[in-house]
Amino acid sequence: MAQPQTNPTPSSSQLDHVAQAVRDLLHQPDYDDGSAGPVLVRLAWHSAGTYDAASKTGGSNGAGMRYEKEGGDPANAGLQHARAFLELIKKKFSWITYADLWTVAAVVAIKEMGGPEIRWRGGRTDFTDDNKIPPRGRLPDGAQGADHIRHIFYRMGFNDQEIVALSGAHNLGRCHSDRSGFEGKWVNNPTRFSNTYFKLLLVNDWKKKTLENGVEQYVYVDEDMIEEDEDAEDAEEPEELMMLPTDIALIQDPSFRPWVELYAEHKDIFFDHFAKVFAKLLELGIKRDRNGNIVNEENQQDGYKSAPKKSDVATAPRDQNKGQLGHEAKPLQEENEKMRRRKEGAKL
Repeated sequence: MAQPQTNPTPSSSQLDHVAQAVRDLLHQPDYDDGSAGPVLVRLAWHSAGTYDAASKTGGSNGAGMRYEKEGGDPANAGLQHARAFLELIKKKFSWITYADLWTVAAVVAIKEMGGPEIRWRGGRTDFTDDNKIPPRGRLPDGAQGADHIRHIFYRMGFNDQEIVALSGAHNLGRCHSDRSGFEGKWVNNPTRFSNTYFKLLLVNDWKKKTLENGVEQYVYVDEDMIEEDEDAEDAEEPEELMMLPTDIALIQDPSFRPWVELYAEHKDIFFDHFAKVFAKLLELGIKRDRNGNIVNEENQQDGYKSAPKKSDVATAPRDQNKGQLGHEAKPLQEENEKMRRRKEGAKL
């Protein structure tokens, strides 16, 4: 019978130090719009968004994106930058698992960018191989419509209200044509968490545009800004705002739209709903006992296992031997093999 995890999970004091390190890390003047915050949120969301309620596979436990099998998924393109940012923290706090670090970093980043306080619980372990990594294709495709959105999010156990609330994360960050194929930002200030995304969805006249790469998205340019800039000799051309087809589906679908309207009008309600559903997202696939300890099979077998630190350089996972980026799981695999042999010897 599996024994409960014996390795200690991080204390509140330890996590306070990690949270402060995340805050100190957020300012990145040479990256995107000057902040690592949005890409850290995307890292946590994609890490957890692989969950399937029917098979109870996927989710944030294990930090599977360290492996090519998950990290090499085209849907995760660009997230090597988020992982590289967090290597500075992993180097300083080697005891924390990647699975905990990736998720707590998002919670801290959202709060620091003006968003709500989100409940977070630790104890996630790091996989020592890629055997439990789910198949690709579980993350949303921004080029699709309402049926696709429901297929993806219902699979995880979310309802229509939660789908719209989670979509509010598009208040943050931008798309890159060399990653997702789409290009641009959703709101004018993509490093400030707000309900602006919902307001703009409703008030702007979104026009379909085909990019040079053949990808279709929706764009809006403030005509008043263009006229003002034409009067200025050295003015820069105003940047288009964009929406994905999945975003536009939220205002075209009769079940989704009322939630968009509610969140556009009531920021406090949106913040409350987002905090609850994002906390739920990060817990997908995680089983806890009455004391809050994670009792997933891998946690009970190995305890709180932190994979060794990997490269500081932003590189996408590739197949290296058994697919492990930087061989970071090798020491854990060797240790587990020794333990298995000892157990088998004891049974003889």
